[in-house]
Amino acid sequence: MSNRNTVVVTGASAGVGRAVAIAFAQKGWNVALIARGKEGLEGARQDVEAAGGHALVLPLDVADPDAVFAAADQVMAEWGRIDVWVNDAMVTIFAPVKEIKPDEFRRVTEVTYLGQVYGTMAALKHMRPRNRGTIVQVGSALSYRAIPLQSAYCGAKFAIRGFTDALRSELDHERSRIRLTMVQLPAVNTPQFDWARSRMPRKLQPVPPIYQPEAIAKEILRAALEAPRELWIGRSALKAIFGGMLLPLLGDRILASEGYSGQMTAELASPDRRDNLFEPVPSDPGVHGRFDRSANPDVRGFDPVRLKAGIACALIAGVAGLVAIASSRRV
Repeated sequence: MSNRNTVVVTGASAGVGRAVAIAFAQKGWNVALIARGKEGLEGARQDVEAAGGHALVLPLDVADPDAVFAAADQVMAEWGRIDVWVNDAMVTIFAPVKEIKPDEFRRVTEVTYLGQVYGTMAALKHMRPRNRGTIVQVGSALSYRAIPLQSAYCGAKFAIRGFTDALRSELDHERSRIRLTMVQLPAVNTPQFDWARSRMPRKLQPVPPIYQPEAIAKEILRAALEAPRELWIGRSALKAIFGGMLLPLLGDRILASEGYSGQMTAELASPDRRDNLFEPVPSDPGVHGRFDRSANPDVRGFDPVRLKAGIACALIAGVAGLVAIASSRRV
């Protein structure tokens, strides 16, 4: 068994997953890298080793449960432990529902939702004997507030939250020491906006404000170590989630008006662009997308349990103050 802690990261070849792998490597961890693209995985391996970690490259499709379970077995054979499993792999399609084909909808669901289910099951298989470990589900503000043109992705993210909440209760029932946390991301500067399948006329963009993957990775690392129930990353995610809860009809109207244009730049999309929905795009895209000039290098994560407790305390204190004032006036 390795003396180093071990993390498995899915979607590790680019973007947030790759930034997370590097963040753990900087802490001296063993890092198992799961993704489809071999060029991106090789680049991620080099990044991990340059950062001081030990890398294990596992090229596979997370929509294949047998491959995911075999990868977990290989990690155990190599290092003898899995301390953290980060489920980050995703694919998406940008298009109105009427323009999405059934096999495209199924593919987004199989990777973005079921890929996390299979990863969680594989992690639990090896964490249960030790009765310890942490599983991190990478979600999104879109787990709470769906937006137009991303119905398949939003549906998958909602499903992940439902699955995770159900599993959390089961682990509590078992009095398990395995920890389960979900991070809800804001818009991030990743390569996905250049290789996601799209039927939109213009190039894609994340809805601002945009954050750099390294800032997000820092908060995911924090979630892995501290394991809050959830971590909402960025004020924009917090606003989207609370706004969806408090004013859903207003959110519907705003997104109907601005949700299309807000996800596209002024540049025309290339008609022959390749996408990674069914097959990886042969390349090593790295961590960043093309929005470095507008991406924020820092972000703060909010624990919603503490946040709601703080709001409740403030409301109680405010009501108590009003009652005290009213009482004093009666006297």
